[in-house]
Amino acid sequence: VRLLADWDNAEDLLRQHFSLQLGRVAVAAMPSFAGNRLPAALRAFRDAHPRVGVTVHDVINEQVLEMVRDRRVELGIAFEPATLDGLQFTALYDDRFVAVVPVASALAACAELSWAQLLEQPFITLQRPSAVRLLLEDSVIATHGKLPVAFESHQLVTVGRMVAEGLGVSAVPSLCRRQMEELGARCLPLSEPQVARRVGLLHLAGHQLSRAAQALSETLMRQAGAEA
Repeated sequence: VRLLADWDNAEDLLRQHFSLQLGRVAVAAMPSFAGNRLPAALRAFRDAHPRVGVTVHDVINEQVLEMVRDRRVELGIAFEPATLDGLQFTALYDDRFVAVVPVASALAACAELSWAQLLEQPFITLQRPSAVRLLLEDSVIATHGKLPVAFESHQLVTVGRMVAEGLGVSAVPSLCRRQMEELGARCLPLSEPQVARRVGLLHLAGHQLSRAAQALSETLMRQAGAEA
């Protein structure tokens, strides 16, 4: 029996070793994370595990949850859901929304903006059912009323470019700050109210992650700790 147990342990170690040599992992990530923080994490992961393939599904927040529940991916990266419903959530960080304004506007000279100041301008945002759009509406409508939406798009890149062209203002998760500024817009702290939401890793509750998925989740957690 002892010999059989030792053999099983050795076989398991060998399988784990090769899963990190020739494995593959699939991850679904909401666009605001996929287009900003994820590439740096994948670079660190590839440096450590150069022969592990990674498939990235860049999908809206709600689809991230569906793909994890349907076992189409092992890992998801999304805002913390209101109900877990069979999922396990591990927080990476709290993301506070920031204002996005044209560089040439008077607002760009401010150190911080309130929602009242921002909503005096035409508002540019993502289309429903984007989690970013829904979160903004849930957080702001009670105090300031309906968002004065002038333009809406499915892509954050398009939102940033429209702001940069002076078509209006927006609000996005702070992890998009660098992306917005590269597109030619300016980002400022936003208050009254502060809008924040936890971002984290999702996987099926009670499901044992593959060695490759576990290694990728550890890389993402280290990255979040380093940038906190």
